[in-house]
Amino acid sequence: MIVKRLYMNNPLRNYNYFIVCEKTNEAMLIDPFDAAVCLEMAQEKQWSITKVVNTHEHLDHTLGNQAVIEATGAELYAHHNGQGKIDGVNHWLKANDKINIGESIELKVLDTPGHTFAHLCLFKEAPDPILICGDTLFNAGAGNCYSGDAEKLYDTFSTQLNLLPDDTKVYPGHDYIENNLEFSLDREPENQYTKDLLNKVNKNTPETQIVTTMAIEKEMNPFFRLDNLQIISLLKMEFPDMNDTDKDIFVHLRKLRDKW
Repeated sequence: MIVKRLYMNNPLRNYNYFIVCEKTNEAMLIDPFDAAVCLEMAQEKQWSITKVVNTHEHLDHTLGNQAVIEATGAELYAHHNGQGKIDGVNHWLKANDKINIGESIELKVLDTPGHTFAHLCLFKEAPDPILICGDTLFNAGAGNCYSGDAEKLYDTFSTQLNLLPDDTKVYPGHDYIENNLEFSLDREPENQYTKDLLNKVNKNTPETQIVTTMAIEKEMNPFFRLDNLQIISLLKMEFPDMNDTDKDIFVHLRKLRDKW
């Protein structure tokens, strides 16, 4: 299996992804933004795009759909709650649906509301587990909930993402890791792991940026560290009436991140 991360170099710092079966060169393209860039990559590598998947309905994740499909004849897959929001979908997906690529790859659909109510993630199980997470989980962060719900996003984190294997590689929809790590340190300034990782990622470009795992996320992503006493005490300085429940801590972290 090939996982190709493609940086779009746009103001929103989008990543697009190819998942490719090495036996057949059949490829799935996820969240195409710039169709020309994606098609050029496929042509260069001699990959045949047969499936396009949108993790959710926002334009920066769907903009390239039509041009890619016109050029390749690929079929379009999206979350079933995206009906009326995404045009030209051939297959509406629900939790636990499977998508196959070529002879060797099967991805499981996770229903992951929070950023929007029509958001899905894709998970490949062991060996070499991966998570394509769109705008649900970011490296060192969590998606905003302007068109969703922070409590639903907490449920997604606590009942699904937090249970994934520690060696799962994390592939988000945007390159926000540097800014997110700075927010993490603002919330947990004594976390040496986060300090060291920030020094490392500062030396990288979006094209060469590290790929984290769930184990790494649990060491530095405040949205997985809801029992950390420093995170809780600093949050209570901002929100004195906050409860000590994990959900309330998560929701207030996200509220603070909206303004940070």
